[in-house]
Amino acid sequence: MSKIINNIVIIGGGAAGWLTAGLLAKEHPHLHITLIESADIGISGVGEGTWPSMRNTLQRIGVKETDFLYQCDASFKQGSKFINWRGEQQGDNYYHPFMIPEGYYEYDVHTAWKQLFSHQKYADAMNMQSFICQAALAPKQINTPQYAGVTNYGYHLDAHKFARFLTQHCVNTLNVKHIVDNVICANNDEQGYIKSVSTQHNGAITGDLFIDCSGSQGLLIAKHYQIPFLDQSHILFNNTAVAAQIPYESQSQNIASATLSTAQSAGWIWDIGLPTRRGIGYTFSDKYCDEASAIETLKSYAAQTIGTQQADTIETRTLRFTPGYREIFWHKNCVAIGMSQGFIEPLEASALAMVELSISMLSEQMPVDQDHMQLLSTRFNKRFKYRWEQVINFLKLHYVLSNRDDNGYWHANRNPNSIPLELQNLLTLWQYQAPSRFDLVENEEIFSSASYQYVLYGMGFETSLTTKLDGQKCHKAEQLYQLNRNKIAQYLQKLPTNRLLLEQLQGSKVAT
Repeated sequence: MSKIINNIVIIGGGAAGWLTAGLLAKEHPHLHITLIESADIGISGVGEGTWPSMRNTLQRIGVKETDFLYQCDASFKQGSKFINWRGEQQGDNYYHPFMIPEGYYEYDVHTAWKQLFSHQKYADAMNMQSFICQAALAPKQINTPQYAGVTNYGYHLDAHKFARFLTQHCVNTLNVKHIVDNVICANNDEQGYIKSVSTQHNGAITGDLFIDCSGSQGLLIAKHYQIPFLDQSHILFNNTAVAAQIPYESQSQNIASATLSTAQSAGWIWDIGLPTRRGIGYTFSDKYCDEASAIETLKSYAAQTIGTQQADTIETRTLRFTPGYREIFWHKNCVAIGMSQGFIEPLEASALAMVELSISMLSEQMPVDQDHMQLLSTRFNKRFKYRWEQVINFLKLHYVLSNRDDNGYWHANRNPNSIPLELQNLLTLWQYQAPSRFDLVENEEIFSSASYQYVLYGMGFETSLTTKLDGQKCHKAEQLYQLNRNKIAQYLQKLPTNRLLLEQLQGSKVAT
């Protein structure tokens, strides 16, 4: 008889480990879940942006949104703003909002835009959310139910506080066993499945399913099982980031409702607004920029808002990574989730989204025994190989479309030899027709065809108008456009700023 799955052991904490523990403990209360994390290994703390899917994940785990916002120094994120990506003209920008274009499933919105509204930027014409972001507004009002909003939203958060918040919830509410110790090695049974991990102070910890959330070191998937890593630095070149935390000019300053992404000569700078501070970082390729120059660039960026004197004193830390992913992600009774599975770069906040997709699939298809596990692992590996390939295609798209020529970095990104064949074929296809659901085959794509449209047309890509909307569809498009204009005016007047809503929510929490 195949071995029944009763005991799950998670190696590594951080967001990946504790999100995994939380979801599995909440949705499978009959399972015994143990999380082992080292006191000697810190949290990378780079993944401070999420997708809207995080709302569903937190609900499934069973936490209150107000508790999460308050304890994780979190704010509302409604998309990304890309600055100076098209070229070097200062201030040129476009939005990739979280809401899909109005009428997206009713008619060809790209044709509607080109035929009727091409005097406006694509996101501005087909969606209201860019206006909400530009005004630094929140996605809802104080009386809106938790996890609901009039616009689609995710979060910006403090990664360290998020991990602590999840730890307390998992241990105190969901009965996850927490062991702080160093894992020395893993021990196999006669069939090559892991039967236990040896720890420095707690001896051998046995389990039936082991989940590797140990970060890029991959204690189980890489060091124990020697699963190869597929380096993708021939496609996406960024491999280093210098990061810093900086203050607001004043505590009344607006909190940005989008991640700000500003292109630089050898990469790009992220700028994330939290209630108490901003998190900024320059991610770049060390082939085209050295660390000292990157730090100087980041400080110059900070000086634009906090002044040169204060910018010169900020402390930076350097993070190095190799873009890529594992050849397989589920081997025997070991599943890799988080950076042990793969990491490409911070652009478009794909890291936490991939964690959520991984734990959601694992929870919804939890193996009963080892025979069941073999079938599920094959499906999991196929699904996530495809997803990593799609992450690479979507991120590469941002670089391929740029006209910047201030550094060999941007020229190299446009070199056809660095562009995946699938993306090359899609770019050719998209000269004739806009991205659609027919281009993406999975039922849970990490980036939808609407996201591709926002980036393509935000970057100035041209798709031929081979047909035009008929009179009925034109009338429908014009109606939705006007409805959108009315919503913009209404929401700009009635929605609070990001900061004001967070202060109101904090005040109501303290009052109760």
